[in-house]
Amino acid sequence: MARILITSALPYINGIKHLGNLVGSQLPSDAYARYMRQRGHEVLLICATDEHGTPAELAAAKAGKPVAEFCADMWQVQKDIADGFRLSFDHFGRSSSERNHRLTQHFAERLAGAGLIDEVHEKQVFSHTDGRFLPDRYIEGTCPNCGYDKARGDQCENCTKQLDPTDLIEPRSAISGSTDLEVRETKHLYIRQSAMRQHLDEWIDKQSDWPILTTSIAKKWLHDGDGLQDRSITRDLDWGIAVKKGDKDWPGMDGKVFYVWFDAPIEYIAATAEWADANDLDEAAWHRWWRTDEGADDVRYVQFMAKDNIPFHTLSFPATLMGSGEPWKMVNYIKGFNWLLYEGGKFSTSQGRGVFMNEALEILPSDYWRWWLLSNAPESSDADFTWENFQGGVNKDLADVLGNFVSRVTKFCRSKFGETVPEGGQYGEAEAALTAEIQTRLIAYEKAMEDIEIRKATAELRAIWVAGNEYLQHAEPWAKFKTDPDAAASVIRMALNLIRLYAVISRPFIPDASDQMLAAINLSGTESWPDSVKAALTALPAGHAFTTPDVLFAKIADEAREELEARFAGS
Repeated sequence: MARILITSALPYINGIKHLGNLVGSQLPSDAYARYMRQRGHEVLLICATDEHGTPAELAAAKAGKPVAEFCADMWQVQKDIADGFRLSFDHFGRSSSERNHRLTQHFAERLAGAGLIDEVHEKQVFSHTDGRFLPDRYIEGTCPNCGYDKARGDQCENCTKQLDPTDLIEPRSAISGSTDLEVRETKHLYIRQSAMRQHLDEWIDKQSDWPILTTSIAKKWLHDGDGLQDRSITRDLDWGIAVKKGDKDWPGMDGKVFYVWFDAPIEYIAATAEWADANDLDEAAWHRWWRTDEGADDVRYVQFMAKDNIPFHTLSFPATLMGSGEPWKMVNYIKGFNWLLYEGGKFSTSQGRGVFMNEALEILPSDYWRWWLLSNAPESSDADFTWENFQGGVNKDLADVLGNFVSRVTKFCRSKFGETVPEGGQYGEAEAALTAEIQTRLIAYEKAMEDIEIRKATAELRAIWVAGNEYLQHAEPWAKFKTDPDAAASVIRMALNLIRLYAVISRPFIPDASDQMLAAINLSGTESWPDSVKAALTALPAGHAFTTPDVLFAKIADEAREELEARFAGS
C-alpha cells in the first residue's frame, strides 16, 4: 500500500469559480484520489481557499463587508459547492489560517538566515485616483514581449512572460482604469530565485516522467531571456500575513504583508496541519506527509493545476522549500492542464459568459458535469465547452450507453424473472469473450489512471460500458426467453453482474451514479476494486435481490440545450 499526498491548486476567494477552474485542478485531483483510495492506498487529498491580496480586499469592499468576514463567508460558499460536486477533500482549509501565518513567517526566517532574501529599494506604481500603491495584479497594460493589451503587472496571460509593473506599456489601474499613476520608491523583500537556478534546473531534469506541458513551461521560465529572476515576496497591503522573521518583527517592514504567491503554496503544508488539528492528531500525523526526516520519503506527492500556476509550483515554491535548508517533501509529479474555453472564447464573470460552478449544480446533478469535463479534460491542448458537445456527451455516454443498460437489464429481469438474480443456464463463449475484452480494457483503464491520463481513462471506461451493451444486443435475452428461458437467465445474470462491476469502476468519475447502481443491487459503496474480471462477473449469486432503479441519467432535449445556450451566451 502506497501513501499518496495530493494537492489541488487553491481556488481564489474573491468569487465562485467557473467550469474551467473546476476541471483545471480540483475535479481531476478528486478522480485520481478516489481511484487510489479504491485501490487500497493511503491517500490524503488537500485543498484550501487562497484568501490574501488585493482582489480579496476589493471583493469585500464591493460586498460591503470586512475582508475577514467576506473571506469566511466565501470559504463556506466554496466548500458547499465543492461538496456539491462530490470533491472528496480530506481537508479544505484556508490560507488565512493561523497555521499558515506561522509557517509562512517561519519560511521567511529560514530563507533570510540562508542569505536568500534581499531588502530592495524599488519603484512601485502609486495611483492618485485610487489613493494607494497598486500591487502588480492591479496594473494592466500592453505586454512589451507579445503586445497583448491586457497584460497584468506580474505576468502576461497571453505569452506567460514574467513581468514587473514598470515593464508595461501604457499602464493603467485595473481598479479604476485611471492612468494618473506615479512611480514612488518603497522597500520590499525579494527571494533570490536566481541563486537557486542551478539547483532547480538539476531537480527538474530528474523529473523524467513529468508531462511535457509542465517541464516546457518550467524550462522556459528558467532559460528564456535573462532566466529566472529574483521576485518580491512582500506587498503594501492591509490584508495578509504580516512580514516577520518567525515571531520577531522585521525592521523596516512595518505595515507590509507577504505576497499572496509566497504564502499560498505554503498553505498546502499548513492545510495538512489543519487536517491534523481538525482530527485531534498530533504534529507527527502531518509531519509524516511533509517531513522527509519523519517518514515523508515514502510519500508520493502529486499536484494538480492549470498551466498558469505551473511556474510558481515548479520554481517559486520549490525554491522556498529548498532554500529553507529543512527536510521538506518535494513534489514527485505535477499534472498541468491547459484551458477550458467556452464556446470558442474565455469564460467571463463580468459579461455573464459561461457556466459557473453554482449555476451548473442548479441545472443538472454533479455526475453529468463530472463526466463531461473529465472525459474532455484539456490535457494535451485547450478544450472547448459547447452546449452541443455537452448534450451529445451526456445523451450518448451516460443516458444511451450506461443508463439505458441498467434500465433495460433490471426492467427485463423484473418482468420475466422477478427482482432477484435468476438461476439457470451456463456461461459460454460469448461470456468468455466479453470477460476477456473487459479484462484487457480494465488493465488499460488502470494504467491510464496510474499515469494520470484522465481522458484516456474515461475512453477505456466508456469502452467497458459499450462492451456490455454490445453483448446484450448480440445475446438478445428477450428473444431467447421465448424458446430457452435458462439461456436468457444466464445472459441477465451476467448483465446484473456487469452493473455491479460498472458501479465499482465508475466511482472515480460518477460517484452518485455508482451509489445508485450499488443501492439498486443491494450493495454498498464499500465494494472492492476487482482483482479479476472473471470473479467480479460471478459476484452476485442466483437469488440475490435487487430493485429497479429510477432513470440514472435523463437526456438533454434540444429545446433545453437551446435555452441554456442563450442564457449563458453573455452580453
